[in-house]
Amino acid sequence: MRYDAVIIGSGPNGLSAAIYLQQRGLSTLLLEKAAMAGGSTRTEEATLPGYLHDIGSAVHPLAAASPYMSTLPLKDFGLEWVYPELPLVHPLPDGRALGLSQSLEETAGMLGRDAKAYEKLVGPIAKNWDRLGGDLLAPLSWPANPFLLARFGLRALWPASLLSSKLFSEESTRTLFFGLAAHSGLPMTATASSAFGLVLAATAHSVGWPFPKGGAQAIPKALTAYYSSLGGEIRCDFQVESFFDIPTAKAYLFDLTPAQLLKIRGLNLSLRYREKLSDFRYGPGIFKIDFALSDPIPWKNDACRKAGTIHIGASADEIAESEAGIAEGIEPDKPYMILAQPTLFDSSRAPQGKHIAWVYCHVPNGSLKDMTEPIIRQIERLAPGFREVIIAQSCRNSFDMEQWNANLVGGDVNGGLQDIRQLFFRPVIKAKPYRSSQPDVYLCSSSTPPGGGVHGMCGFHAAKTAFSDHFK
Repeated sequence: MRYDAVIIGSGPNGLSAAIYLQQRGLSTLLLEKAAMAGGSTRTEEATLPGYLHDIGSAVHPLAAASPYMSTLPLKDFGLEWVYPELPLVHPLPDGRALGLSQSLEETAGMLGRDAKAYEKLVGPIAKNWDRLGGDLLAPLSWPANPFLLARFGLRALWPASLLSSKLFSEESTRTLFFGLAAHSGLPMTATASSAFGLVLAATAHSVGWPFPKGGAQAIPKALTAYYSSLGGEIRCDFQVESFFDIPTAKAYLFDLTPAQLLKIRGLNLSLRYREKLSDFRYGPGIFKIDFALSDPIPWKNDACRKAGTIHIGASADEIAESEAGIAEGIEPDKPYMILAQPTLFDSSRAPQGKHIAWVYCHVPNGSLKDMTEPIIRQIERLAPGFREVIIAQSCRNSFDMEQWNANLVGGDVNGGLQDIRQLFFRPVIKAKPYRSSQPDVYLCSSSTPPGGGVHGMCGFHAAKTAFSDHFK
């Protein structure tokens, strides 16, 4: 059978690309190497039977805020969002904690002397997310809302260290902002590291930081069901090693990073394009632990029990030192960490009365170092007695993460380093970065703009480009 388009890889970007093309009446086929669709958005019993852990992505503000995925009728196909009382809490060693409420004003009220500065910085982004989100989660082009985007860019391009020192008086506020900005995997002195902090803060106030009931797998499950309802075809357990393994089509969209695309035999890619893909730089890896727990984490501060996501870093300096060392190839003794605790709000994820937690820290790309003890020590500083509630744990270093999903090269969960050079132009500098040098081959992974995150916008923009090139 000849298809109009074949999509290789069924992460949220591959699924979004397939849905976009199928919505337009094309005949599409989605191929997936694994036994089920989803890419890194998967839920497994990683520790013990009945404990459902999100091995990759767990909390999904960008999925809820996605200009494309939010338009899809995923609720009709079983996706139910769970909203913790607080999107985020950042506990401090002295027992205090700062958090992000979905209310901008309530959050600002917790920041003391920095209340007005925070509202002025984040408020315009949060209040205008419906108009601004489409420009932020898009390739570099003339924006729909140029003045809003310019106002965002004036602050977003600053290093987080400079922006926080200029705007915030309280050390605790700087720590809170560094925790947000450090999602980038960049040093806090890096240009544009502020962009990540601003977007995450804004989504907390505009849509919240929800996660799917039952686990992250619910997202690709709903996307897959909707795609099938449109007439799309999916084949799992389908290994693509050669271009000639793929059924014939007018367009081929690969939800792969450059390293995987270069391994596929038979592609007619130019030598220059291959060289540029070979120069693509990957970001930090992660060391991740999934915990099965007898009881909730015994946080010192009760506010932590109201949040789905916890950032762990004792101070702005500690977070900055952690991320700067990683850029130099050094694993931190006191790592900055992101922790999720879904069973406080979704009891279906563990046996009755039991709990799960998920935590990771950044490490140098490809690191094999066991970070289990530094991670547990960091949690114990804020939750004395945490060790006693651990029933079982499953640890994965950067190599293990790549073995689990080949797109996580060296443990990089963002599809490539998202510094100023590769933030706008990824994987190569092109007006249409989704096009390869082979006219019918496109990249639609997080190695293309707008980069990492479960938002589907890389697939959406790649599919729009392919549709315009071959079917319009």
